[in-house]
Amino acid sequence: MTVLLALDSSTETMALALSSPAGRWLFEAEGGPQASARLVPEAQALLAQAGLAMAELDAIAFGRGPGAFTGLRAACAVVQGLAFALNKPVLSLCSLQLVAEDARHQAEAEGRALEGTIWVAMDARMNEIYAAAFRWDGVRWHQEAAPALYSPAALLQCWETPPAALAGSALAVFPELQGQALAGVRQWPRCQSRAAALAELARQAHARGEGLDAAEAMPLYVRDKVAQTTEERLAIRLAAEKQAERQSELQAGSAA
Repeated sequence: MTVLLALDSSTETMALALSSPAGRWLFEAEGGPQASARLVPEAQALLAQAGLAMAELDAIAFGRGPGAFTGLRAACAVVQGLAFALNKPVLSLCSLQLVAEDARHQAEAEGRALEGTIWVAMDARMNEIYAAAFRWDGVRWHQEAAPALYSPAALLQCWETPPAALAGSALAVFPELQGQALAGVRQWPRCQSRAAALAELARQAHARGEGLDAAEAMPLYVRDKVAQTTEERLAIRLAAEKQAERQSELQAGSAA
């Protein structure tokens, strides 16, 4: 029996998914600064609904980014802590691929499968966009353009040859992304269920054997300057110190 817990707080929406042979339990709520305090209680609530214990998890997945700095740190820290405590592998998922997976589900619900390359474009604030390109081959996703940070103009240059489809919040935020050249491109500016897409990506990653040691789980930052405040710089330093302490404890345990 495979039991997977997945967490994502890379956007303003916090998503959690628990899956087992008995079914799926999903949760979505407002994320942001609240995510760090709510992820563990909400994960425990999902497990209680399913009648499962933390020890029964086979792996724990998280959305590594790109996305909001604080949200990425929160999900990564929670997953690392749980994985260390339970001695479980971590599944590191691309948060932009999550949006592509949701678009694939919406396309299938519309009765027309997703074909070709889909670009995901998410609002990154400061007049910038997180974007990446993916292709679904009917079984798994392939990354065609790695996650990066773009200005609207730079992203439009990438789309001089229009992609087969577009998805993500930037489509609703930046009017310039709705030019005449993209009028016939299939678009999904809003996710239907980030939690359902998260559960499916976790299942696919686990089936491919992509589990990592908790110490290897890291957020994906694509901005040159991710620590823009004193609080954020302090958070990075504390996280690094805590990671070093964990490594020392693991090494001491192995030596014993």
